[in-house]
Amino acid sequence: MIQLETICALSTPQGIGAIGVIRVSGERTFEIVNKIFKGKDLTKVDSHTIHFGTIRDGGVIVDEVLIAVFKTPKSFTKEDVVEISCHGSDYIIRYILKLLLQNGCRMAQAGEFTQRAFLNGQFDLVQAEAVADLIAADSEAAHKTAMSLMRGGFSNQLKALREELIHFASLVELELDFGEEDVEFAERDDLKSLILKIQNFLKNLIDSFDAGNVIKEGLPVAIIGPPNAGKSTLLNILLNEEKAIVTEIAGTTRDVIEDVLFIDGIKFRFIDTAGIRETKDVVESIGIERSKDAMRRAEIVLLLSDSEDSNEDFISEFDEDKIIRVRNKIDLVGKAENVESLAISAKNNIGIDELKAAIVAKAKTKKQADTMLTNLRHYEHLVKANEALSEVLNGLDLGITGDFLAQDIRLSLHHLGEITGAISSDDLLANIFSKFCIGK
Repeated sequence: MIQLETICALSTPQGIGAIGVIRVSGERTFEIVNKIFKGKDLTKVDSHTIHFGTIRDGGVIVDEVLIAVFKTPKSFTKEDVVEISCHGSDYIIRYILKLLLQNGCRMAQAGEFTQRAFLNGQFDLVQAEAVADLIAADSEAAHKTAMSLMRGGFSNQLKALREELIHFASLVELELDFGEEDVEFAERDDLKSLILKIQNFLKNLIDSFDAGNVIKEGLPVAIIGPPNAGKSTLLNILLNEEKAIVTEIAGTTRDVIEDVLFIDGIKFRFIDTAGIRETKDVVESIGIERSKDAMRRAEIVLLLSDSEDSNEDFISEFDEDKIIRVRNKIDLVGKAENVESLAISAKNNIGIDELKAAIVAKAKTKKQADTMLTNLRHYEHLVKANEALSEVLNGLDLGITGDFLAQDIRLSLHHLGEITGAISSDDLLANIFSKFCIGK
């Protein structure tokens, strides 16, 4: 295990709260905390125990606290760790941190606790990055994806395939030592089968990246329809705020307006668009083109209409499976006879709960892979690894010599290793962990 300086930081959010939790990690953790804690000797207690006492500055009692003890290697960082739960006063928290610094700690940098966990072999780089994703998760789908990555499903699959590729790479490298004897230790057909298997795995992950981004950013829902159909009114009632301007004048909305809403644990990104119609107005025409583009990009489309214009003529070029037909203004024109349309009144909040249920049901039909790629760094390395494997396949078809095959195999292994941290640089680690919050 790597021995580093003892660090401390506030792990709970800044600001006044019921409690604050200060984390301390490093070789001198118990020695330093014992200097300011009046209670049990932390070097003599069992790991994973909690102890009541006081934090003192000489004869001054700073606060009554609970201290959780985690002894190496059974801690998050695999170092000796203490978590001090104190009252959530900014003054108390600053005071305790000052005492820790005076007695030999230094303030932790952003993500340093998680970085130490990685460096000490607690988990790989994918799992470390998933910790940050889990903290940032703001929907059920994002939480599920982050938990899957943090628990190592993706890493274990990648590790197993990489080990198989390393086996073949070593056989190809061995052939180079017997170059004059023209022998082959690596069966070419088996190598080709393995590469195809790995590429199939990588392709599924690469293809899942767009869906993974949807989970992070929110499922895009475009509200499409003719002018004055009530699109902006619907957006406002869904968001429960006056986000879009509403008037009786057709064509008020001339650009795309977006906002996020959570329904049943799913994150949606609702997009209000310009009304679609024939027009010679240059600005409105641009807005209409943006509306059609939003419809193409959306995962769900609310096709809004009233009794005057169903606006069905332009949707033939779009995916029918993502469309929910909605008939608005039933307070004025009554319910539509078309049973395929949901009847609502956005102005009077009629049928909105049923519409939300339909949106959630449509979202749940979007099939999600067990492992979703949400990290751009992973995506880039998977693409490069896949390209290197394609070069190996080309080389096998052309019958090139083992030294050139080995070069492309090594390149693919390098990119796969960069994902999990089997191959890493100080600059890479600094960049990744600098994006974490301090105290994690």
